[in-house]
Amino acid sequence: MANLRYEYWVGLRYTRAKRRNHFISFISLISMLGVGLGVAALIVVLSVMNGFQKELRTRILGVASHIQVSGVTGELDDWTKTLRGVIQHPRVQAAAPYVQAQGMLSFDQQVRGTVVRGILPEAEEKTADFARHMKAGRLEDLAPGEFNMVLGMELARALGVRIGDKVTLIAPQGLVTPAAVLPRLKQFNVTGVFEVGMFEFDSGLALIHMNDAQKLYRMDDRVSGVRLKVDDLFAAPRIGRELLRYLDADALVSDWTRSHANFFRAVAIEKKMMFLILLLIVAVAAFNIVSTLVMAVTDKQADIAILRTLGASPGGIMKVFIVQGAMIGTIGLGLGVAGGVLLALNIETVVPAIERALGIQFLAKDVYYISDLPSDLQWRDVGIITGVSFLLTLVATLYPSWRASRINPAEALRYE
Repeated sequence: MANLRYEYWVGLRYTRAKRRNHFISFISLISMLGVGLGVAALIVVLSVMNGFQKELRTRILGVASHIQVSGVTGELDDWTKTLRGVIQHPRVQAAAPYVQAQGMLSFDQQVRGTVVRGILPEAEEKTADFARHMKAGRLEDLAPGEFNMVLGMELARALGVRIGDKVTLIAPQGLVTPAAVLPRLKQFNVTGVFEVGMFEFDSGLALIHMNDAQKLYRMDDRVSGVRLKVDDLFAAPRIGRELLRYLDADALVSDWTRSHANFFRAVAIEKKMMFLILLLIVAVAAFNIVSTLVMAVTDKQADIAILRTLGASPGGIMKVFIVQGAMIGTIGLGLGVAGGVLLALNIETVVPAIERALGIQFLAKDVYYISDLPSDLQWRDVGIITGVSFLLTLVATLYPSWRASRINPAEALRYE
């Protein structure tokens, strides 16, 4: 501390000293609290948005796949060879073949269009999380030749079916007869219901055994493709490109960032917009420092004049008030980061306590699939918020500090 220049000593002294003008002290306190509140709000809101993004990504990828390899014509002929090839990649953890086609389900005068996915239950459990989303029945009940079916919760509710009911699956491929083209029909036993929490899947996906799907859609031993699970879902695009070296047959390789690109792009844009909107709160609080320093400069004109007569340069006077403003911003920033991090880490405890105290529920279970506020604190976001907020507080000090450096000592001391 002894080696600090006088500008820092005086700036720190002005920050700590009791003011003759209590209104300036009040404005300084409001500026600190405003910066702290804005920073805390930014950290909490971005953490909640990260939590929602992570939760939605987990639910989507619990049904979709990290990477899928499909045939150029929509079918893979020698899928076992493709399976052996892709599983050689060191970052591929599991692979499962699948058959996917369109269909129509009918039950008791109710008809719904659906996506029919034929799976191997023992392999599907390694690449997807259907097992933990089952509300009734088991995925293992999909045995070959028994024509059992597992439906999404919303699809089952729309059809009005329960476990044990028989639904009719109508395939688009028809039987050509001399009289007409007859649709292919097959009755399936509803043995299970799942609920992922994504309306797209809960209302439009039906699971059957892969062998049953191959028979119904006349695919012989062919499949639609192979679904892969990798060790790092964020590396899926790069792993997908590398897989081309492991494939001999013509195939299309796509990953989850392509199949749900619009959805995740919309979430990312929303997060950026929320960051910019909430940053305005910090900006307003930071520029309160301008009014604080302007009044402080007016209050300290005599002190500034004395410093100038003792040899202080205009640049030195600027540094005095920059230090004072930076200290106000730093204290508020520290309070905001501490409060925001604590709240973001404990939001799953704080929000239920508020709901119990007020007797309300922010996210009703009968309306929202995600009824709890998830939080995912990312230190990169905290670092960006801290850096940008400090920069705003620093910019806010420049104009008042420049005004202080322009004060004429003779004019300031004329009436002293």
